[in-house]
Amino acid sequence: MATDTSPNFQAVIPTTEFHTELSLPTPDHDGLDFWQYMVAGSIAGSVEHMAMFPVDTLKTRMQALTTTTTTTSCLRQSLSSILKLEGPSSLYRGISAMALGAGPAHAVYFSVYEFCKQAFSSSFTTNNYSSLVHAASGVCATVTSDAVFTPMDVVKQRLQLKSSPYKGVVDCVRRVALEEGVGAFFKSYRTTVVMNAPFTAVHFAAYEATKKGLVEVSPEIADDRRWVVHATAGGAAGALAAVVTTPLDVVKTQLQCQGVCGCDRFSSNSIGHVIKTVIRKDGYRGLMRGYVPRMLFHAPAAAICWSTYEASKSFFHKLN
Repeated sequence: MATDTSPNFQAVIPTTEFHTELSLPTPDHDGLDFWQYMVAGSIAGSVEHMAMFPVDTLKTRMQALTTTTTTTSCLRQSLSSILKLEGPSSLYRGISAMALGAGPAHAVYFSVYEFCKQAFSSSFTTNNYSSLVHAASGVCATVTSDAVFTPMDVVKQRLQLKSSPYKGVVDCVRRVALEEGVGAFFKSYRTTVVMNAPFTAVHFAAYEATKKGLVEVSPEIADDRRWVVHATAGGAAGALAAVVTTPLDVVKTQLQCQGVCGCDRFSSNSIGHVIKTVIRKDGYRGLMRGYVPRMLFHAPAAAICWSTYEASKSFFHKLN
């Protein structure tokens, strides 16, 4: 569905305020074809998750099993143990599931984000609401993309566990469907949305605000080192959003890995029930399990993702 001929996908605010919001002197990247947003998002998501997959494996291991340690030393011990006992290849177990899910999910994610950003922007003609527009667009994007990504995320996390009983993606999908039902792939969807909605709102609002602030402080970097703006803003936004939403990420991991490799099985899939169980066993510290690798994952991952996404958009802009 081409957007360059549709009024809903035009740069709806060709005013000084709109260009001030972007704070970039280069031509506006909005108004690309819908498929170009999807391709750019797919490339960005795939590069991001593939590059940071070993850190994601560490996070999953730390969150899935009961432990009361959340320090950096625990992260080093976990990495050392995996490399010594299982070998480096174990850090990439489940990456094929990520490859199958990340591309389509991020294609949906960024295309919906761009669509909503332009649609919401038509209702506000000043920069006073720019953060709200970006946050609301991000929430809409995550609700739709999580429906695509959650089943493969379940498979990925189960394959990442130590001594995982599954031989691979196909075996995991088949056994989970037969033993637990298709619904098992979506048990954590509600938790994922509840987690990713505030994560995305914080992430997008912080990204746009940081990007604008960087360009205002050093306007010259927008001319010849634009990737620095996207990487720095994305990294800062990713780290902040990751720390804030770690407790809900623990809940999501617990639900997706329940009953596998010694992980607890819950009588209810409600967020409140899982939170109470974690607090009862490990205290409030248990809700912050894996926050270090989560932050170490999302900060560079966001920098990589935004840089790749904006570069892809720039390519399509020039191509058009």
